[in-house]
Amino acid sequence: VQLQASGGGLVQAGGSLRLSCAAPGTITSVFNGLNMAWYRQAPGKQRELVAQLTSGGSTNYVDSVKGRFTISRVSARKTVYLQMNSLKPEDTAVYYCNAERIGRSYWGQGTLVTVSS
Repeated sequence: VQLQASGGGLVQAGGSLRLSCAAPGTITSVFNGLNMAWYRQAPGKQRELVAQLTSGGSTNYVDSVKGRFTISRVSARKTVYLQMNSLKPEDTAVYYCNAERIGRSYWGQGTLVTVSS
């Protein structure tokens, strides 16, 4: 499974961004069976889990983004999105998408999100 992340950029505090994680070379049925997640890593900090979306449709978010971020999947596009609203400077980080299936984990390249105050 190859993942292509995009959508990062520079935004002012209070603004929005939408990150995309595409798996264009993946068979749709395999894509739908993936447990997907977004992680982030801020400078000098450990990578942390931000949002999860299971193959069954369950979601989970780290407390700091609840009510602001939404993870979703569009099977026809073989893409998972992370809609980020009301961004804060502390959301600044490199964001990574992750897919997990049958105990194997796959990572996309990071995409940088910078939120200015």
